[in-house]
Amino acid sequence: MTSHTELPTAVHDSPLTIGSVRAAALRISGVAHRTVVTTCTALDRLTGVRAIMKPEQFQRSGSFKFRGAYNRLAQLSEAERQAGVVAFSSGNHGAAVALAASLLNTPATVVVPEGAAPAKVMAINAYGAEVRTYRPDRERREVVAQGIAEATGAVLVPPFEDFEVMAGQGTLALELVADAGELDMIIVPVGGGGLIAGVGTVIATLLPGCRIIGVEPAAADDTFRSLASGRIEACPRPPQTIADGLRTLAPGAHTFAINQRLVDEVVLVPEEAIVAAMRFCFEQMKFVVEPSGAVGLAALLSGAVAAQGQRVGVVLSGGNIAATQFAELMTSPLARSSWRQSGPSRQLPTNK
Repeated sequence: MTSHTELPTAVHDSPLTIGSVRAAALRISGVAHRTVVTTCTALDRLTGVRAIMKPEQFQRSGSFKFRGAYNRLAQLSEAERQAGVVAFSSGNHGAAVALAASLLNTPATVVVPEGAAPAKVMAINAYGAEVRTYRPDRERREVVAQGIAEATGAVLVPPFEDFEVMAGQGTLALELVADAGELDMIIVPVGGGGLIAGVGTVIATLLPGCRIIGVEPAAADDTFRSLASGRIEACPRPPQTIADGLRTLAPGAHTFAINQRLVDEVVLVPEEAIVAAMRFCFEQMKFVVEPSGAVGLAALLSGAVAAQGQRVGVVLSGGNIAATQFAELMTSPLARSSWRQSGPSRQLPTNK
């Protein structure tokens, strides 16, 4: 993996700093929820760690995405608010932008793939945004959204490739450090890389000895491969994973540069491990967590991350899943594995 000294100068001059995250925290204060931290004795006994979880399914709109969306939209000028915003999303970012836009009296359009999770599309509609669909096998969502922005004058709000969005996501790490204290490791889901970029910026500053671990589904390993090769590697086709929020084709240029510098390791988990983690959350903690939100816990339960005897922060990034889909996953062939029988994983070598 590329070392700190080999990175481009632009990375060191990135506007994503602990200061920008703290500014975001002030901006979203009183609007976004300060989510709790929670522990689970059964999890600690099973894994041999002291796990401190940050359950972002209790955030407004049901995921961490509201933090970044509101931070970005709150900085629009009056003219930009009147023109509106457009976002592209598999669901959670779209719902977050739709809610933030409604709170700020701003029109919003959200571009979603055909076949997007019904619960997430319903949430976008419920918050008052217009939904536009596209075909992932024929169109690129960025191009569709950009076309709408150019035609309407709306401001494009990307899901991760925006420094103010990343700063908003990083606010959860400020809360986690304040509430949990010292950590040896933090485990974060990775899609486009905006969440771990924001979280990593905070952790690297406040807890410099803490290892920053990213987790992807094995079927959506673009960041894993990109960090391994030292350059952005795109998936050749839309990833087929139940973790719909992590189906990115490639990390962003900004997020990749930041995460090259900050992330110690990325691990991959199979689909069975994700379902096992969802089941563990439901049965042991009485939490409903969506597949994308459960990958960090899946890495811990399956042994993809070895952290015995350590204090470990685990981000549960969201809980937007329909009851019918949750029930189907719990009774599907993917649910036949126990928490410790969820398959092998791959790891990157240590960066720091």
